[in-house]
Amino acid sequence: MNQSAKVRALIACCALASIFTGFSARLVQLQVTDHDEYAAIAAEKHVGKQTIYARRGIIMDINGQTLAGNDPVRDVIADASLITSPADVAGLLAQPLGLDENDLTAKLATGRRYIVLKKEVPEATAMELENRLTVHGIRGITFDQDSDRVYPNGTMACHVVGFMNSDHQGVQGIEAQEDEYLRGHEGYRYVERDRSGNELVAYRGEERAPRDGYNVRLTLDMNLQNIVENEIDAACAEFKPKKVIVIIMRPQTGEILAMANRPNFDPNEVSSGSSDYLQAHASGMINCAIADEMEPGSTFKMVTASGALNEHIVQPDSIIYCENGAFNYGGRFLHDHHPYGDLTVDDVLIKSSNIGAAKLALGLGEERLYGYIRAFGFGERTGVALPGEIPGLVYPPQRWSKLSITRIPMGQEVAVTPIQTLSALCAIANGGHLMMPQIVHDITDANGEEISSFAPVEVRRVISPESAREMTEAFKGVVSPKGTAALAKVSGFVVAGKTGTAEKIDPKGGYLPGKYIVSFCGYLPADNPAFACLVMLDDAQTTPEQNYGGMVAAPIFSRIGEKVARYMNLEPQPDEPAGDEVITQRDHD
Repeated sequence: MNQSAKVRALIACCALASIFTGFSARLVQLQVTDHDEYAAIAAEKHVGKQTIYARRGIIMDINGQTLAGNDPVRDVIADASLITSPADVAGLLAQPLGLDENDLTAKLATGRRYIVLKKEVPEATAMELENRLTVHGIRGITFDQDSDRVYPNGTMACHVVGFMNSDHQGVQGIEAQEDEYLRGHEGYRYVERDRSGNELVAYRGEERAPRDGYNVRLTLDMNLQNIVENEIDAACAEFKPKKVIVIIMRPQTGEILAMANRPNFDPNEVSSGSSDYLQAHASGMINCAIADEMEPGSTFKMVTASGALNEHIVQPDSIIYCENGAFNYGGRFLHDHHPYGDLTVDDVLIKSSNIGAAKLALGLGEERLYGYIRAFGFGERTGVALPGEIPGLVYPPQRWSKLSITRIPMGQEVAVTPIQTLSALCAIANGGHLMMPQIVHDITDANGEEISSFAPVEVRRVISPESAREMTEAFKGVVSPKGTAALAKVSGFVVAGKTGTAEKIDPKGGYLPGKYIVSFCGYLPADNPAFACLVMLDDAQTTPEQNYGGMVAAPIFSRIGEKVARYMNLEPQPDEPAGDEVITQRDHD
């Protein structure tokens, strides 16, 4: 071989060696130096983290009836990087999804890898679309499993149950209060897909199963709730009030058996996210039973009378001189609806004498009266497991005027909530124990195993059993022909209770003429109550002669009480003699 041939051979060998060295260096770079970077790019294209949604827990009543449940739905997701013909895909999807075809085409033409096309598509629609896309060989559209919150009872118990927003967060009611238990924890899995977008099950990676939300069982009984809601609707049709509130509670335990308000709303409509609906029903979404405060009127006389009896300042038959209807104290006159002379303590409650209540308070004194007001739970939240409860307003004696000691006993100069009023009444009904109102009975997991249960909670003893019994005897007289709540009578049962008629406060000062909040709260059977009930109406449209708690709220209580007693299968009892004195309509407080 001549010299030139050797040189050419050497050059060729060097060139080949350089080429293979370059390939080797590049191979080392790809598989060693830049391995992590390119592995991540490959994983991004073919491996994805898939969310496994947790089922939200169910809310149910005491009997297991579903108040808030779940319907399976799908979220339609697009990976536009895999879509070669956006217009064809849009033509298949637009009409079934209720979307504009041009807008959908524009979205799919962006090339973005994650586009939410439509949320909460019904399961049947999603399956039909999935089959249609498969037939046409279209890739890039996935259907993620989700669920839609549904409220099968519509408006019934809406303020207690609450609702969810578009981000699947609980808003108001139990949905908000117990959201941590209800929502559960989502799981995930890493999946690998081939070039066609199909999952390679054999290469499925790390996976964590979801933990479904816990189920919440309430103390509400929907049979009783239905009774209450129907009677509220009837009251709205008859009196056209601005608000109606009814609560039923078990005095011994504080369990809330029914709670309803008007105005109300449909949580199914709220969850759909309609801004028009939200605006129109904003006021109706407030749970007035726990979030409205008002002067209570004469129902508040139970505090003063209980305190006076408990302190042994008076006995039930002690005589109070009621000044023949006009009592001058602090330079101002306090009036009764009728001129009364001597009344027993019982009759002060039976006739609902403002002057008699004021004199009982004067016997107690400011500090002791204030102590009993706070002991009965006024001026503080009851602790019921519902969001939005307010404490009401009770000023300490240092902020009282000279007249306050005579005005507070008749339910002025204080602001209370309906649930506070009923809780205070229950403390008398059960022998003197103030119980925390209870709305959640227990929480269980998806298998029915108990996670938490809630026993009755006694807040404090307020009055002695003897004083409670004496108050019950007086309250029996209120629901008698000579009392202010004769129309609250329930055939076959002895009822105890108290009426209230409070002038509505004018935000500008003073009171609104002819505007009243009327109420009746009572319990039966009086000596061993199975339930207590509060009925309250704001600004009932009726004649001035009829606009009293005893004329408007008491008959509603009677109708509710009769149906509830029948549902609870209570044993009727012989009526106790209640005297033969019948009062006029003006005596109905």
